[in-house]
Amino acid sequence: MKTREEALRYGLSFPNVYQDAPFHDDNWILVRCRGNQKAFLWTYEYEGVMRINIKVDPEWRDFWREAYEAVLPGYHQNKEHWNTVILDGTIPDEDIRRMIAESYDLVSGKRKKEGKKFHEKKRS
Repeated sequence: MKTREEALRYGLSFPNVYQDAPFHDDNWILVRCRGNQKAFLWTYEYEGVMRINIKVDPEWRDFWREAYEAVLPGYHQNKEHWNTVILDGTIPDEDIRRMIAESYDLVSGKRKKEGKKFHEKKRS
């Protein structure tokens, strides 16, 4: 996954979500949960490379940051609960999709309802 379009397409595949551009800046496009209006996927270009911000369980935060150089503390967000993923092709699509799905679960409240069991998404 290297493009905003790929990230948005996957983010918009979840139930009850919508695309938003709250800053009136085409560089920042978010995907939010319809029920609570919380964003679980931020897309933006920075330093010439597409990036996404995703919410992360603090228990997994350091795992992702250590596993991939392209996963950093969340840009302009709470570093404990958000990661930035640089879409430079170094992270397998499956892992990016997993991180986005986990972010959706955290923001939508699905994870809380399912007792800490992450919602597994098998979409392309």
